[in-house]
Parts: sequence; structure tokens; C-alpha cells
Amino acid sequence: MTRATVTAAAGTLVALTLLAGSAAGLPHHAAEPPWAPPVGAVRLVSFDSCADALARLRAAAAESVSPWGLVPEAVDLLGGPVPAMGDVRRSRADASAGQAAPAEHSTTNNHEPDADEPDLVKTDGRRIVTVTGGVLRVTDPATRRITGRLDLAAGDDPGLPTNWPAATLLLHGDRALVLVRSAPRIPLVGGRRPVDEGEPGPRLLLVDLTGSPTLVGTYRIDGSLLDARLTGATARVVVRSHPRLVFPYRQEGTDEERLAANRAVIADADLDAWLPAYEWTEGDRRGAGRVGCDRLSATADSTGTSLLTVLSFDLTTGHLGDGDPVSVAADADTVYGTARSLYLAGVRERAGRPWRTGWVPSAGPAATAIYQFDTAAPGRPRYLAAGTVPGTLVNQYALSEWQGRLRVATTSGDSFGPRPATESAVYVLTRRDGTLTRTGAVTGLGRGERIHSVRFLGATGYVVTFRQTDPLYSLDLTNPAAPRVTGELKITGYSAYLHPVGEGRLLGVGQEANDQGRVQGLQVSLFDVADPARPARLARYHVPGAASTVEFDPHAFLYDAGTGLVALPVDNALRLLRLTGSSVAEVGRVAHTGGAPVTRSLLVGGVLWTVSDAGLRASDPAGAAELAWLPTT
Repeated sequence: MTRATVTAAAGTLVALTLLAGSAAGLPHHAAEPPWAPPVGAVRLVSFDSCADALARLRAAAAESVSPWGLVPEAVDLLGGPVPAMGDVRRSRADASAGQAAPAEHSTTNNHEPDADEPDLVKTDGRRIVTVTGGVLRVTDPATRRITGRLDLAAGDDPGLPTNWPAATLLLHGDRALVLVRSAPRIPLVGGRRPVDEGEPGPRLLLVDLTGSPTLVGTYRIDGSLLDARLTGATARVVVRSHPRLVFPYRQEGTDEERLAANRAVIADADLDAWLPAYEWTEGDRRGAGRVGCDRLSATADSTGTSLLTVLSFDLTTGHLGDGDPVSVAADADTVYGTARSLYLAGVRERAGRPWRTGWVPSAGPAATAIYQFDTAAPGRPRYLAAGTVPGTLVNQYALSEWQGRLRVATTSGDSFGPRPATESAVYVLTRRDGTLTRTGAVTGLGRGERIHSVRFLGATGYVVTFRQTDPLYSLDLTNPAAPRVTGELKITGYSAYLHPVGEGRLLGVGQEANDQGRVQGLQVSLFDVADPARPARLARYHVPGAASTVEFDPHAFLYDAGTGLVALPVDNALRLLRLTGSSVAEVGRVAHTGGAPVTRSLLVGGVLWTVSDAGLRASDPAGAAELAWLPTT
């Protein structure tokens, strides 16, 4: 490869040192908890050349490798990101010329309103677009007919899997971007060698919905799909990849001999072992490439075990191109986006991996590293800052940008054993000279418990921790230097997802539990949070022994503020609830033919549509009476 000066995502990288931050506003502890991460751990550095990049990656990987291979630096301890489908919003009056104005419809219940998240179904009020079993279908909600069908697995493209994996969608105008996940590469652990050939990688498919759906472009890259966000017309896709290294498995010999052999493999590897390769198609045109070393940056303490690549696609152009990739030699398991920023966050363990007598995890407490990118303008994102906080995230809802600051909720400590030594906290980070600096914190939440859900709403935050009972904490975050707990409510069970349902009201979806903390089935709680000092539960809906997809995937949640309708899958069917004043009551159920699990629900023009692998059903939301059934077969 040619020598090049390596730059940051869209500019010169600045070495970033994490500052300790202020200890102000700590009502539960006067100082940091004993498991606080060391200061000055996170920084991004540039490379002088491709040779420099290769040397640093080799050195980092050689330091991280064990006798059994590489172990990813980030471990998702508390779960991954969970996006959502939800509130009904009035459609915009900018329908395309010559087309009927779209009906009022629900939209994806994104964490942030101007950062759309991929989901199993999308609608713009004129059409409903779904992908099941490798087939994209377009449904006209006005006529209640399937008007378009495209078999995405057809054709002679060897990259398209015959056993179609799960796919999600982003929709902009007359184009849909289909994101097809692939199985992630399994790092070498315990003598098992990763398969170096045939890894399909995530695949992106651009479909033109004008007239009959038509595939106009494809894109494939090494690694696994982490998540994506759509801001304006720009889709930014985050991919995680690991070095393509095959280590010899030596059943005989000592750990020192195995370690030496693995380090020899790393010493012989070239830069292509780390840099992801990609390929794209546009009609009859095909192209291929590899992320250049001039697009690569790294953390100073990177273990060399993983790369994060951010791709950018302008969906107005009608093609995908090379994705304008940028990569960071770091790891993440959570993506959080706003209209102006993209955050990548992941567990970062303190350096030090003693391999002398076998595999020993890195010493020290877990911390979360966070990388911020500027996505306010179209095109390639610009790197802004990095920082760390103690502990781990439950999901993307543990992150919230407000008035230029980032709020982060984490759980720290050992959660194993009969008496877990855990506690949770909310930190406020402010960007200063390229560093996400801690300027305030509330610690000591839920000792012996861990976070199950978080919701930030402007200057207020809500945190649910649980082990045997469910403290719902309300927090005042008005002063970033002195955030504080204003109230606490203890009930049995917990909420795994929190959703605002009107002024001073919060809805929780989770599990009831007995006094010993054993779950007892689905629990929906309506909370009165108008008085920050006295949160109270007004009503409860309980289904013994049941569970809802919403507990781990809030995309399955639907709420209509106009009618108080709440729809959520429970087991295989959809339960319709109605919120009226201080009550929660069931008003109907929707089931699909053959008992196919209902995965999503949405409202278009006052009609409730439900989605499953078997088909789409149109129902009256007032009582769940069937209006139409559209089978997918």
C-alpha cells in the first residue's frame, strides 16, 4: 500500500485525554465509587503512514492475543441497543407532485425524533413497506392491497444468502434501504478457528419504489452490522469488524508456545487483515475496494482486536457507491444518534491481560468509552470527541444529548453472587477541546441492583433499577454541574421500557415480580410523575406468565396520543390497551392466521395494521375487528 498521512474522520486528529471531571452534584457519594476507571485512558491518535498504522495494529494485537487467539476488547454485559416503533405523528404536507397527500400515520418511535432508526416495517402514509423471508412488499393502505413485490434473494449475485437472515428498513422518499444482517465473525477462543472464507458480511440493498419495486444498488462489507441512523437524506451505517487472522490450534505444547505461534501469525499479517474490504453494484456496474489507511484512526490504547467503520449513503442519488467509509480501531456495542451527532459506545476494560498460565480477563472494572461524530451536514461524519464513564450501558436509551451535553446512565460493579456489589449513576459530559469531560454526576443509585431502563425527557431523567424491587428514580438534570435525585418509587417488578404518555405521565412495560425478585409475568404500569418529589403508580395491567417483545425491542411498541391507544405484542398476539385518565384497560386483541407471532403494529389513516411473517392485517383500533387480511404467500 502507498504511504499516506492518516487523518481523522474528516480532519486532523487531535490527541484526546479524558479528564476526571467534577465531583459536584453527588448526593449519594462524596467521591467516585471504588471501581472508577483510571484517568487519561481514552485518546485518538493519527498515523504517520500506512507502515506506522500496521506496526501499531500488530503491536496492539500481539499484546492482546492469548494462547487461544484474540478476544474482542468490548463485552456487552447488559444488552445491546433497542430501537422502537411508536407515537402517531401528523404527516408532512410535502407529498410528491401528482401524488395524493399521505394519510396521518404512525412513525418509528425513534429514541430521537430527527434520527430515524431501521425497523421491520416503514410507512410514509401512502405505502407500507415490509421485508419478510427475503421478499420486499409494498402495501397500499388506502385500497388494502399488496401493490408491489420484489424477491431480494433472486438473481445471480453470489453475495445474497439463500437462507435469508433478518432484515430491516430505512425509507426516504421513493427509496428504501434494506439492511441485511450477517452472522458476526467469531474470534478464536478455546481452540476453535474462525472461518476465514465465505463470511457474507452485512449487505445493503437500495430499492426504488417508483412503480414496481426495483433493485438499483447493492453494497457488502466485511464485518457485522451494528446499527444505522437516517438524518435527512443521509443514511449512516455502522459496521464492526475483527482482524481476519487464522491462528494455528496446538493441542500439544505449553501456553507460552501457543502464544508465540499466535504472535508470529500477527507479525506476518499485512494491513489488509484489519482493513475491511467492500464491494458494490449499480445496475451492470460493479466496484470493489478496501477502507484506506488514510481513513483509519485509533485509540492510543487500542487492543487491535476490532474496527468500527461508519458508512454514509445519500439516498437521493439513486445509488450507493463506495459508502465513503471511515474507520476507528476501537470497539462499540451501542449506537445513539441525534439530528446532529452520532455516538458509538462500548465497554472498555482496563489494560493488562496476563496470559502466562491461561486466559485471564483484563484486570480492573469495566468502563464505557464513547466516541462522538458530527453528522449535522450530509456526507462523511466528522470526529468530534471521546470520553469514558464508569460502568456499562443497558441500551441506547442510557444516552441522551440535551443542550449540547451528553447524559449517560451506567451500572458499575460485580453483579454476580448472592450480594451483588453494584450501583448505578448518571453522568453529565460536556465537550471541551475534543474531550467529553465529566462535569456532574449522581451516583449511588440502586445499590446491589442494576439498571433495567432509562428515559431522559428534556431536563428530567428516569432510571429503573431492579433486583428484588423496582425503584423508579426521578432526576433533575437542569444544572449540569449538580444533577440530583428528586424522588423515588419502590414497587415490585420492574419496567424494561419507559415511554412518555402525556404531561406528567410515564408508561412502563416490564415484568411483575414477587418479594424475592422472581418474575411473575407482563406488567404495564402507568406512573404519575408530575410531582418530581413524589412519583406514584396510578394503574397496573398484569398478564401472569406472559412477556412482551417490547421488553427488549421497543420497536414493537405503539402509542397514539390522540386516542390513548397502546399496542404491544404479548406472546403471539397483539394486546390493545386504552389509557384514560388514571386507568389502563384492555380493549381488544389481534391475532394472525395460523398463530404467526405479530411483530409490529402501526396506524395509517385511522386503521390499525399489524405485521407478521404470515401477512398483514387491517383492523379497527377501537375493538380489533378485522377489516382485511393480506397473506404474504
